[in-house]
Amino acid sequence: MTNRSEECDFSTIDSLAKTLQLGISIPTFVLGLVLNTLALSMFCCFWKKQTKTSIYMINLALADVLLLLSLPLKLYYSVTEAPGLLCAFIESLYFVNMYGSIFIIVCITVDRYICIRHPFEGRANQSPKWAILICCLIWAIVWLCSSPMYAFHKNENLKCFHNMSEQAWSIPLIVSVEIFGFLIPLSAMVFCSVQNIFILLNQKSRGKKHEEDSGSLRVITINLVVFLVCFTPVHLGICLQCLVRQHVIEDCSLKQNISFFIQMSMIFANLNCCLDAIFYYFAVKEFCEKTSMKKVIELCPAFKPCAS
Repeated sequence: MTNRSEECDFSTIDSLAKTLQLGISIPTFVLGLVLNTLALSMFCCFWKKQTKTSIYMINLALADVLLLLSLPLKLYYSVTEAPGLLCAFIESLYFVNMYGSIFIIVCITVDRYICIRHPFEGRANQSPKWAILICCLIWAIVWLCSSPMYAFHKNENLKCFHNMSEQAWSIPLIVSVEIFGFLIPLSAMVFCSVQNIFILLNQKSRGKKHEEDSGSLRVITINLVVFLVCFTPVHLGICLQCLVRQHVIEDCSLKQNISFFIQMSMIFANLNCCLDAIFYYFAVKEFCEKTSMKKVIELCPAFKPCAS
């Protein structure tokens, strides 16, 4: 997704970015794959009776696994030329799972908000049917929206995530991505998280459910911080790169800095796959607190998260 210009030399920037990319992406791939595979095993094993939360968590872990599996292809074909059609598939696979994760995280936050703000209605409506429908809709939308990727490359061999056509950086497309792919989800995240925090702090001040509220506060705060840290830089980088491609930014050193920034921001966005394990930990911990140790071992003897 970086820019190429005749008057600017990006070789030094790209070399540094590739080194850092390998240094960060390899541990991210290994750790993320282990954590998300364990999470999927736990969710499928523990939650014999699926709930909305478990459906969202399974889909989030699945999105993380698919994104992680696309990382080796991304690393290899960003330095090696590949056919345009293959590049389009790799890029669409990467972005589908990134935005799939964003929308599923928002769904989890909104669902938590409904349960906290309207506890009786939220607990009464725990059927997984709506969660399954919403997740299917999310997957369908992100895959459909990724279809223009196949028009962003010519047929000749090229390096993936580089040298996209001008269509990929058109203002209407980038504005749509920024608004629907980030700003609206971010607004929902901030609103629901802030409301949840206020409600729980109010309950805590009255001495209600002290320990449970403290745990929920940590999860909500961490959830919001992780979302901001992982996804804000990459969308800022996309916006800046659009300005470069629209010739609004002409300074060579600034172009180089933006090129480096967007490559690094995409790397740090991948860390979300590992940080999502925080949600899985608290979800399994909550399950263990509501289930006897004997029952947990009976359900899934291979995993004993409550024993430690």
